[in-house]
Amino acid sequence: MTARRAAPVTASVRLALAASVCLTSFACFWLAQRAAHVSMIDLLVYRAEGWTVRTGGDLYAMRATHARLPTTYPPFAALLFTPLTLIATAPLRTLTALADLGLLLALVHLSLRLAGRPPRAAVTLAAAALCVWCEPVWTTLRYGQVNLLLAVLVLWDVTRATGRERRWAGVGIGIAAGVKLTPALFAVFLAMTGLARREAVTGPVRGSGPELRQAAVACAAFTGTAAVGALVLPYDSWRYWTDMLFAADRVGHAEETANQSLRGVLARLLHTGAPGAWWAATAAVVAAVGLTVAVRARLCGPEPTARAWGVLACAATALLVCPVSWSHHWVWCVPMVLLLATEAGHAAGRRGAAWWAATAACGLLFCSYALWLVPHGPWRRLELHQNGGQMLLSACYPAAAAAFLLLAHIRTSAPAVSAPRGGRRRLRGGTPSLPPASPRTDASSPCPRAPAGGSGT
Repeated sequence: MTARRAAPVTASVRLALAASVCLTSFACFWLAQRAAHVSMIDLLVYRAEGWTVRTGGDLYAMRATHARLPTTYPPFAALLFTPLTLIATAPLRTLTALADLGLLLALVHLSLRLAGRPPRAAVTLAAAALCVWCEPVWTTLRYGQVNLLLAVLVLWDVTRATGRERRWAGVGIGIAAGVKLTPALFAVFLAMTGLARREAVTGPVRGSGPELRQAAVACAAFTGTAAVGALVLPYDSWRYWTDMLFAADRVGHAEETANQSLRGVLARLLHTGAPGAWWAATAAVVAAVGLTVAVRARLCGPEPTARAWGVLACAATALLVCPVSWSHHWVWCVPMVLLLATEAGHAAGRRGAAWWAATAACGLLFCSYALWLVPHGPWRRLELHQNGGQMLLSACYPAAAAAFLLLAHIRTSAPAVSAPRGGRRRLRGGTPSLPPASPRTDASSPCPRAPAGGSGT
């Protein structure tokens, strides 16, 4: 009886301790942001966009704040920003900071669910207490950006349960793409996954599969956002979809250190603000390779980690090929680090140590703020004159994404160890994998079955 009563007390103590650590960390973070005099300048731009919509102004001729920043998102986003005009600046900043901290908790919770971890509040709180200090999260709150919201919308979609809850899965991705176009690549990933799964299934295929349905819902939701924007703001919508969409330089110089995309890396490497054809060719190759890795990772492996590796490989690809991926866009480092930690927890021995080393390296990289150690500044364009070492520091996030994709490929291609008694096999890393359902292929995976007595994926 004593042992049975001790368990819930221990769980309660752990929860209370985790909550205390999380609140302390968030409070210190809040004080650090106030001491740094963060301006939340992007939040003020969002508010100006909403005000322009309310007053009937020209959305893409608008300039906001002392930096004279323009509108860069689709018209639908400006419609969503109109409620911001009803709140004074000081309380708006406070409410936005609180909302972002709440979204960070949601992001951590969904990331753990994506990785297959049980939804324990103590783990979520403890992880959030650490993740709040990584550079992408710090910069997101510093500018008042929407990155945490978009990541939560995408993860909420891809972690939906089966059954009725899944009917509207895809809406989150569609809305996120309607605000900022980059999440649209998740719909492409889902469509490719669904097509690959359908081709791999032996015998007659019934229905289009969950991924194809989810991709279709995402496309429909995105089309709906564009239609709403065109209905309410026809002139601005025409300008955006025919002109502003292709003006990547409107948001800043390609070579800026904050631009952690392939385009930014090439601009700094080639010492030019217009990498042009070099970037287009490189981005096309990386997109094809990255999506292939993502689809294979999603289909070749046990659930739920296969889904996590596929989704996050797609996120890494999107961040790489986007013309501009500011450092605050990389809040996807949170689910990446948590997935690596989950893999480390499942592994044992040397493989476990290797996974923990990868987790620590990834976490330290995104908490190091290393990219800001190089000379930078948009006015003097110092990044056009970087040396080799400075270029490496300026490319740390794309390097991490490339390493993540390579790790996803290696993990997918790694042979399984011998099957233990009971019929289950274990992949490298200790994750259980059910034997294929068909003598030719797994009904849910395009990966071939391993030959008798040996390897498999």
